[in-house]
Amino acid sequence: MNRSRFLAVTASVVLTLGPALTLPVVSAGSASAAASATPVSEASPVAAPAQLPRPTGPHAVGRSTLHLVDADRPDPWVPSAGARQLMVSMYYPARPGTGGPTAPYMTTEEARHLLELRAPDATIPPEALSGVRTWARTDARPAPARFPLVVLSPGFTLPRATLSGLAEDLASRGYVVALVDHPYENAGTTLPDGQTLPCAICDEFTSIGGSTVAESRAQDVSFVLDRLTGRHPAWRYAPVIDAKRIGMAGHSIGGNAAATTMAADARVRAGVNMDGTFFAPVPDTGLDGRPFMMFGAKGRPPLDTTWDETWADLDGWKRWLSLTGADHGSFTDVPLLADLAGIPDTAPLPYLRGQALTRAYVAAFFDLHLKGVAQPLLDGQSPANPEVTVRLP
Repeated sequence: MNRSRFLAVTASVVLTLGPALTLPVVSAGSASAAASATPVSEASPVAAPAQLPRPTGPHAVGRSTLHLVDADRPDPWVPSAGARQLMVSMYYPARPGTGGPTAPYMTTEEARHLLELRAPDATIPPEALSGVRTWARTDARPAPARFPLVVLSPGFTLPRATLSGLAEDLASRGYVVALVDHPYENAGTTLPDGQTLPCAICDEFTSIGGSTVAESRAQDVSFVLDRLTGRHPAWRYAPVIDAKRIGMAGHSIGGNAAATTMAADARVRAGVNMDGTFFAPVPDTGLDGRPFMMFGAKGRPPLDTTWDETWADLDGWKRWLSLTGADHGSFTDVPLLADLAGIPDTAPLPYLRGQALTRAYVAAFFDLHLKGVAQPLLDGQSPANPEVTVRLP
């Protein structure tokens, strides 16, 4: 059984790459950028088998969960279900020592659905996945400041939990993070009443079309922004959000959705696509000069020509980062879950290294464009990070 069973192979190219790599130190290249790239040896010790890597920023992390209902929009995939419902995990810098126990990784039913869909031969109980230990404290009090907001969107068929490692790390570095589940597009989404919505379109991606999915997600995200930054926000800690500094990143189709959302919603100032095919293309006129970063497994072209096309159309600050030794899941928690499920790792790049590099470069991007902190890490090849190739305009 291959780890790619956890991935939406119809939604993006799964790559097989070169030999195993060592774990050199991640370095931002300057003191001002150090918070975006803390050395792996200091901040990312080898985690316990069922624990996310420790967040690398200076803040404690809190997490709240929101159930949002868009009464003006029927569910695009199951109209009989009524209004579009979304589950959103809110991660944020927190006051140390506040909040309840660490937040659950996912529900047991979400884990059961994920195993049934992506690892049907696994013999582990779903609790092995739902019991992954996190670092965020449930409903901790937020730190006394205003922070940029980053929206995260997961890959097709994957629950939002698979971006928890990145979400916790961004929050620890001084961001509010809205990690969005898109029901009926992933293995399972548990609602507050205990009902777990199954995937309705997991076998229909090709017939529906990736552009349709990306455009639907853009509507989801714009609604989430309305409910977080409007006059009557749905989140009780919403005053800590700086609504003038909003970014978005996503994995796979979620990365395509980051660009699609930017094209439709001017509130999103900067975006990152992590290894996602651009099924919905960036407009020929670009993204109104807003910055965008493409961060993918090395070898995407010539297998995926949409990255070349997008690169040509991006009209603002842009970077194209290629990660040697990665596969499609290396930017997420999927390698950890696959290991728990007994699925051999097919990517030469170890999970902890992939996670450390993803955290460092994504945070560096948002530190530059949402906080205005210089990031030499993004200006070219870093001797400390030979796995990452940086393409400049």
